[in-house]
This record gives sequence, structure tokens and C-alpha cells, in this order.
Amino acid sequence: MISAGRLATRPLLNARLPTFVTAAAYSSASTSNPKPPRKAGAPQDKWNYNVNPFDGTLSEDHYNLKPVDANALESASSPPVGVRMLVRDFIEDSLYNPHYGYFPKQATIFDTRKTSFDFSSFRDSVEFQEEVARKYAAYGADKHDGPGRQLWHTPTELFKPWYGRAAAQCLVSEYLLKYFPYEDFIIYEIGAGNGTLAMDLLNFLQERYPDVYERTRYNIIEISGSLVKLQRKKLQNLHPCVKVNHKSIFQWKTREPAPCFFIAMEVIDNFAHDVVRYDLRTLRPYQGVVTISKEGEFDMLYEPVSDPLISTFLKTRSHLKHTPPINRFLRASPALRSLYTNLPFAPNLSAVEYVPTRLLNLLQTLRNHFPRHRLLLSDFSDLPDTIPGINAPVVQTRFRNVTVPCSTLLVKQGYFDIFFPTNFERLADMYEYTLSQPPPGSKSSAEVTLPTRSTPLMSNTSSLLIGADFFSSHYPSDRRSPLDGVASASGLPVGERKSSVFAHSEFLETYADLGKTQVRSGENPMLDFYKNVKVLF
Repeated sequence: MISAGRLATRPLLNARLPTFVTAAAYSSASTSNPKPPRKAGAPQDKWNYNVNPFDGTLSEDHYNLKPVDANALESASSPPVGVRMLVRDFIEDSLYNPHYGYFPKQATIFDTRKTSFDFSSFRDSVEFQEEVARKYAAYGADKHDGPGRQLWHTPTELFKPWYGRAAAQCLVSEYLLKYFPYEDFIIYEIGAGNGTLAMDLLNFLQERYPDVYERTRYNIIEISGSLVKLQRKKLQNLHPCVKVNHKSIFQWKTREPAPCFFIAMEVIDNFAHDVVRYDLRTLRPYQGVVTISKEGEFDMLYEPVSDPLISTFLKTRSHLKHTPPINRFLRASPALRSLYTNLPFAPNLSAVEYVPTRLLNLLQTLRNHFPRHRLLLSDFSDLPDTIPGINAPVVQTRFRNVTVPCSTLLVKQGYFDIFFPTNFERLADMYEYTLSQPPPGSKSSAEVTLPTRSTPLMSNTSSLLIGADFFSSHYPSDRRSPLDGVASASGLPVGERKSSVFAHSEFLETYADLGKTQVRSGENPMLDFYKNVKVLF
């Protein structure tokens, strides 16, 4: 998501940032037995003068705070105090809590008000941007003190209907090549916003591919109650094939056995991340825990990693040989690490790193519940004005119609947008690796439950059971391992093509009608804007 303009400021609440700490034994914040205070006469950290949660000098109040998660806070009518939670739960509660979260209560998606821009009427890109600014101004000034209307736009809204039609052309090309006329055209979308992408995509199918439209089933999975009402009102009368499900994708339990397409456009940037830091002596990972005192003050503490999702992410990263953000010489030499950490004022923990645990959660959901899906995903690959840290987010709000970025994650829940860049190359690796793993409860990756209905692309013959290498001594590296019992469009046991990463402009040059978004100077804002966006397909 992008807002217009940025200006530095400080957060609304007193947020004490974590200090570098000495890595001693620290009792997990999830344990029921608080760590006792440091004994009198025990050696004190020579260099750190702030409260140190690793040496026992931390107030017992921190250990006695109630552990919560975002799910437990869904029924809360106001931001909690006297609690502690993982960083991802703090972010999810801040963004999605139905009573005070940013998206249910603050955010407004920019809409061009029923009509799209006539790009041929603009002299150049500057004139187009001036028109966008005028439409922003039409929303009116904030009429109260404090954070105002949180307005942001996406390429889907800015370049409608042409952006949605490009996505439609991408998906329908794949469907016609592989599944038509034997399978229905089944689409799932998360983060559908105003429903604009769905509307533009379905209008395109109805106009250009009526036979495909007749076989289309469009499913939206939406966490926001207000957006669910908007999407149903906007879409279901015009397109009865649309079904809107009021549910978080992370709570999805229904299995889709048929081939389908899964759309996630401009949505994963708001997926919650966790914080991980490493003890520079032992390379032991620690997870960040946000504490909120009874007075409402924030702090960040660290404990040895115990969360299963963080552990799975770190194991996956290790398997893929994606190195943590620690100097390679320090990683290789315990002696050098010992020397380095004994230097005056040297940090004892690695830099704060934000790891995409909820994104991994999405990939697991796709593997478990959508085994024959094809993913179309687009979002930011890098961002300006991020807070300090590795893979850190932008934290911002709007105040008196000016966008205000912050320098810390620890800000008042519900008033700030928190969005992250994505390393698409690492995402592609993690995605393919996750899909290659057996789903929970199965003994091997080959044991995948077959669809419950028979189609011409299914086979009960033994050729699918003798292995992917039966017809060749060399299996292509750009293909996934085939699912037993599911043939390709050719009838051979060949797995799906692996996903690839594309630049935003590269994707649009392949699928979009670029003449519709070209201004008179020859510039094309749809190609030239959003240079920091990539596409996975």
C-alpha cells in the first residue's frame, strides 16, 4: 500500500527501544515460573546501563504479564495493557482487531469513484499525478485532532480496469492451455479490498471469453466485515458466480481438490512478521516479545525461540541455505565471535531481523488446502522510510492530511499502517520448498489425497504410479514433482511448472493492453509507476 507523501515524526506512545544485551540464560516469557531477581553481589554487565532482561535485573512485573495472542484479543474492545505477546501477534492485533484495528476502523482504499482515468487525455505523467492528487483532495480534510482518514491506493484502483484485465489475461491463458474444457475456472482471492480486481477480471471474462465465464467460480476470502458487505453488494448482483467468505485465510479449513488459481495482489505486505536476533557468542536464536505494561508503556524483550512457526521458518531457511544477517566470518569462527563480543560497546545480539512467519503460514495453507493451485502474487520488493532493522517495515499514519512515517514498531494499536517489503527470490525458494513437503498427517510427499471427483485429467492407470522419471532419465529442474494420480494436460506424469519472479513492468508487458494507459507524451504510468513491485507466478 502507498500513501501520498512522507514526513518524519515520533510515535504517539512512549516506546522504549531494545538495548543490546548480554546473552545469558533467560527464562522464556511463556513459562509460568518467573526468573528470580539477580542475587546481591552477582556480576553486573560492565557496558550496558539500561535494564537488561538477560541478567535478572528486570522487574518481576515483566514476567508476570499475561501472555496473549491476536486470536485471544479479537473480542477486546480496546487495546490491551498488562500483557505480552509475540511481535506478529502485536502487528496482527494492531492491523486487524475488529474493534480498534487499523483496517476495520481507520483505513480507506482510494477509489476513482466509479469511473476510470482517461489516460489519452493527459499530456504527460505529471498531469496524471496532479489529477490523482485532486481526487485525493476530494475526500476532504480531516475534521478532528489525532490521526485522520488513512487513505491509500493500489495499482488495481489507480489503473482500473486495465490492471485487473492484465491479471485476467494471465490466468485465463493458463486455464485455456491446461484445463479448458474439462475443469471449471476456479479462482480464490485474498485481500480483495473494494472488489475492484474481481469486478474488472470478471467483466473481462464475460466480454472476451463467455464460454470460460460460464464455468467460472470466484471465491473471495476476506477478514474485514465492512469489506465483506461492500464486496457482496458490488459483485454478487452482477456476477452470481462470486462467493464472499468472511474469514481469515489463516483460519481456512476447507479443502479445494480441483485445479484452481489463487490471487494475492497487494496483500502480503501487511502480513505480520516476527522479530529474531541471534546471540553472537553461541548463534542461538531469540524471538522478540512485545510487553505492554499496566500503564500502557511498550518494551521489547527477547527469549530463546520456542514458537513452532518461528522454528519452522528458521529450519526452512537453513535448509534453503538462506543465511541469517550475521557476518560470514563471525558465523564461521567461534573464537572470532568470542573476541568480537568482548570488545567494549560491542553488541551481544545480532541486528533486529523481521522474518515473514505469516507468509510461511500462507504457503502452508496453500499446500494443505489448495494442493492443485496456481499462485499469482504481487507486492513491494523494497520500501523507503523503513524503521531500523533487517527486512524492516514502514510504520506510518496520516495526520492533518499529511503522511507521517515513524521510527519504531511500538506505536498505538490501530492508528498506524505497518507494511513490509518482500524478498521475492527467497519467497520463491520457500514457496517451492513448502509445496514439496508432505502435508500434516501424511507419511511422504507422494501420499496426496486425490480429488473426490473424476475428471479427464485424472488417471487410475499404473503409469502415474511408477514415478516421474519413468519416461526420461532427466527430470526438468523447472518442474515440480508430479502428484500421484494427477496427470498433466498431456496425460503424462509431469509436475506443474515452478513459479517465477517477474518485474512489475515485465508482467504488464506480457499481459496488459498497454495502449490503454499511455499518455500523449508516450509515457505509460502503469509501467513507470510501482518500480518497487514484483510478481510471483
